[in-house]
Amino acid sequence: MSEYEKGFHADITTTLRDGALRHIAARGWTMPDGTSSRVHLLQFNSTAFADAFRDDCSIGATAGHPLAGVADTDLDESWSGGGKVADTSSYVFTEAKPYGAAQARQAYLVAGDTVALIVQSRKGSGGTPRVPFHQTVILQNQLLG
Repeated sequence: MSEYEKGFHADITTTLRDGALRHIAARGWTMPDGTSSRVHLLQFNSTAFADAFRDDCSIGATAGHPLAGVADTDLDESWSGGGKVADTSSYVFTEAKPYGAAQARQAYLVAGDTVALIVQSRKGSGGTPRVPFHQTVILQNQLLG
């Protein structure tokens, strides 16, 4: 929940409560170059509930609810699907320029009854590198698929 702007916490809480959420798992780490990565896994009672969560949060052509500290996101046009894994969907976004002290990239993966949110950010003018983020999305997609 802390990934999202505070003004959307109540909406997300209601969506999760009404959406038959079964399990939540999260892990985060920071690389030596300062890139921070976070992966959140949400497991629902069925594929239908996972799809309903994606739809309720307007994930698809847009990134849905805004992340904390991220003014605007755009669909990542450089994302090619990363070797499509059967029965999974990926939605990849990057923070629109100009970004503040840190640039964020985010992706949602939907695989059966599970929705994953992947967020990477890095402070500084170089921003968050595209290729390592895409590699993280590909690997997480393969793990879920």
